[in-house]
Amino acid sequence: MQENLFSVAVDKIVANGDFLSSLSIPPYLTTSQGILFNADCLDVLKTIKDESIHCVFADPPFNLNKEYGKGISDDLKENEYLDWTYSWLDECIRVLVPGGSLFVYNLPRWLIHTGYFLMAKLVFRNWIALTMKNTYPRGKTLYPAHYGLLYYTKGEPYIVNKLRVPIPTCRHCGKEIKDYGGHRGKLHKDGLNLTDFWEDTSPVRHRKFKTRVANELKPMIPERAVLMSTNPGDIVLDPFGGGGITYQVAERNDRKWVGAEIGECEPILERMQHFILTGIGELPPLEVTACFKAVRLNNNFQTEQE
Repeated sequence: MQENLFSVAVDKIVANGDFLSSLSIPPYLTTSQGILFNADCLDVLKTIKDESIHCVFADPPFNLNKEYGKGISDDLKENEYLDWTYSWLDECIRVLVPGGSLFVYNLPRWLIHTGYFLMAKLVFRNWIALTMKNTYPRGKTLYPAHYGLLYYTKGEPYIVNKLRVPIPTCRHCGKEIKDYGGHRGKLHKDGLNLTDFWEDTSPVRHRKFKTRVANELKPMIPERAVLMSTNPGDIVLDPFGGGGITYQVAERNDRKWVGAEIGECEPILERMQHFILTGIGELPPLEVTACFKAVRLNNNFQTEQE
């Protein structure tokens, strides 16, 4: 079944030959909202124009020697991993619009270096701590129970949407866990303001709910980032596609998107086929195609000269 879905999607993409032929990297998948490349994110980023993306959500490999296929190394020396990280971060900063947002999800060990690097280039907004249960002790360190999500903007943010989360309740009795100091009646009817500590974000580990072998983020993580930092119609970039969760989130929230994945892309196609249903194989919208150094003029495509 997966092979058939893949063939159908590829056939539709090939039909959009004019746009594809103007790109230096052929897309793996297009939809009516976005475009995905099966390629190194650095190669894809270099084809994107300056200041054309509203939000970047990045969930890179953590350098934990996990298997990502195709001979991809996730076991680099520290200086090699950081040099690579700084390279794709510089490209992400370049493509962000003024006021655009950058989110980077990683282990605290790497986010310390990432945050220091970004402080000289962007405006710090938040270090968001996300609880990660079912983790394991590592050597002589404290039991690791959280990952981090850095939030920076290119200057002052052009939009900050306030989000609310449901009031926590006991899974056994259904009653609220906290009494809020006797001020329960003053809480907003739509829930609590989102804070920089997220307790409902353990990764998707059960195979039933995943589209690939590696752990996947809960959709709420990129979804909160996208919703707080963009408006409908804005363009979201995820340079490490993984299982395609960010693209699914963008589609269902009326955001355009651009993606890259150096490993296997079949899990992303499978996710889009399952959750999106319509628009797969269609030509991306003008707002997306205009991000690239191949531009559309009067229904014809021509390559932009450098």
